[in-house]
Amino acid sequence: MPEGPTVRRRRLGSELRWLRESRSIKLEVVAGRLGVAPSGLLRIEAGKAPMRTAYLNTLLDLYGVDDADQRETLLDMARAGHRKGRWPVRDGVLPTGLGIMVGLEAEAASLRVYEAQVVYGLLQTEDYARAVMTAVRRRQTPAEIERLVGLRMQRQDVLHRPEPLELWVILDEAVLWQMAGPSPLGCQQLEHLDEASQWPNVTLQVRRFSSGMHPALGGSFCIIEFPERLDPDAVYTEDVTGQAYIEERDREVRAWAEAFDLLRASALPPAESRSLVRSISQRSA
Repeated sequence: MPEGPTVRRRRLGSELRWLRESRSIKLEVVAGRLGVAPSGLLRIEAGKAPMRTAYLNTLLDLYGVDDADQRETLLDMARAGHRKGRWPVRDGVLPTGLGIMVGLEAEAASLRVYEAQVVYGLLQTEDYARAVMTAVRRRQTPAEIERLVGLRMQRQDVLHRPEPLELWVILDEAVLWQMAGPSPLGCQQLEHLDEASQWPNVTLQVRRFSSGMHPALGGSFCIIEFPERLDPDAVYTEDVTGQAYIEERDREVRAWAEAFDLLRASALPPAESRSLVRSISQRSA
């Protein structure tokens, strides 16, 4: 069983490869600057080996990365690549304009998601995403909000690629009723949920108010599963203090997986969930 935190190494390697290729710098040139074999640098970019922070600072200088927040985010990723457990992420920092979660979604085979407050990002309409971003990111300028909305829409490409991401989403019933009413925004979002729930790679369940207490009262979460068997699953959580990734196969991730199974068992089956979405949508029309 692997001991290293491969998810963090994978993300850092992807970021470093993007930085190198976007500047048209050959692998051999970078390896020579570091004094390592090209094969060693390839392993780092593939997420198969950890990156020393001293080497990383040299690379960031070579790639012309001057932004202090971006540098510190990448250094955080390098440090996290040497240890297991929780991986905190600096809120709002997008190292390559894509963001860490976007990259993980692009590499994942499947996601298991529980959402208590809003529709999950991969199933949001553009107008709904804009409303959510405006409400949550109150200090962002309109231009920054539009950029974030664009990124959220870009994320949804993973559902339509040749080998699409498998997505299983459980929503609290409250998420649906927040969209009920005469607003076209809510009606359009409910219609989109209805449509998406019929895609072969998407499973949607709704957990009704009457289902009672559950093991995820602490909030929403996402379990990320990768196609390579030796890559451990990871859990993404978010709260008012920021985001964190948890990678620990035998402990915390297992606890989140058990919580999801209990939520799935207590939620409406997919067909009944779709009927509820349609019923609320018809009331909103």
